[in-house]
Amino acid sequence: MRGTRADQPKLIVMRMPTPSRNLPTAWLDVFKLLAAQLIVCHHLALYGPMSEVAHPLATDLLDWLADPARLAVQAFFVIGGFLAAETLWRSPSAPTPSAWRALPAVAWRRYVRLASPYAVALLAAVAAAWVARTLIDHPTIPAEPAWGQLLAHGLLLQDILGIDALSAGIWYVAIDFQLYLLVACLAALVGRVAVAPVDRGRAGAVLLGAAMLMSLLVWNLQPAFDAFAPYFLGSYGLGVLARWARHGERERRWALAAMVTLTGLALAVEWRTRIALAGVLAWLLAVLPANAAAAGAARGRATLAAAARMSYALLLIHYPVLLLVGAIFGSLWPESAPAHAVGLVAAWGLSVAAGVALHHTVEKRGLFARRQSALMYRTPDQRFGWSQRGT
Repeated sequence: MRGTRADQPKLIVMRMPTPSRNLPTAWLDVFKLLAAQLIVCHHLALYGPMSEVAHPLATDLLDWLADPARLAVQAFFVIGGFLAAETLWRSPSAPTPSAWRALPAVAWRRYVRLASPYAVALLAAVAAAWVARTLIDHPTIPAEPAWGQLLAHGLLLQDILGIDALSAGIWYVAIDFQLYLLVACLAALVGRVAVAPVDRGRAGAVLLGAAMLMSLLVWNLQPAFDAFAPYFLGSYGLGVLARWARHGERERRWALAAMVTLTGLALAVEWRTRIALAGVLAWLLAVLPANAAAAGAARGRATLAAAARMSYALLLIHYPVLLLVGAIFGSLWPESAPAHAVGLVAAWGLSVAAGVALHHTVEKRGLFARRQSALMYRTPDQRFGWSQRGT
């Protein structure tokens, strides 16, 4: 006997809230661009023969890029948390789309969003490493990968399994995937245990605060945990709090207080510059004006937004470019510091060009860009062109 319409299984359709206008979009774009450029330059100073040979020409600059500049990855964590909250959990009391039954769809959507350009960049890194090995011998050039290594990278499990990375910075793709799903699970858990907005607000604040406290005071102090999302949840959660602070005046007051309290406790237990930087950036995202530029600068804002949308592609593809350029300059002028300095500049320029090409040919035209179902809606992280990446 066939059941009634009400008895039939229902399709789970995730409908996201309309993107908010109360966002510091220009500042988000500025921070993304600066952080992406710093990470690219960090890798230029850290990998390959060019920085080693050119080091005497710019010792202080290359030393700074090789170490302190890596802290720019904190911008990716905070902005990533901010935009994840915009998509999944705008305020602790808001009804969230991340119901338990929708989590597999959330995971798949996020994976496809990350994986389309990631797969192309990974293949480019493997090919570039093969060419580089034929030209020079250098310890920073990855060895020929095994099939199991490629499979682990495709599943974003390479760091969890202790497998050597095939490209610089791709560890962050895996961590971003974990963090996004962790926030989705927390939001879904709140929706499961609380129905009324007041109860949701209290449960959400307590749950996120407790998780961040564990991250900042326990997990983040254990370097062995850095292949897992809880290690970075403190910085990512500060971004979530920054988004909550823009929801309303009441949320603004207690979210800012929570940011200061959690950051202060973490630094009191052990000073970590990365946490201090994350706290400052989260505070800025919480208080900076939504309209950062004058009305007459609309064209400039559009250009800034377009450039920021390419930051993910740049961060994925710059390492293969660095490998190729370093191998060419290393084989032709192995001991010429001026030549290698030119090579560093050339690698940076070619990386930007490759990032533009990858963004327009793959990222914009990938599977996620096709609105084939109700699950493939236009999310705020598409609006900002953002997939958080780091060193």
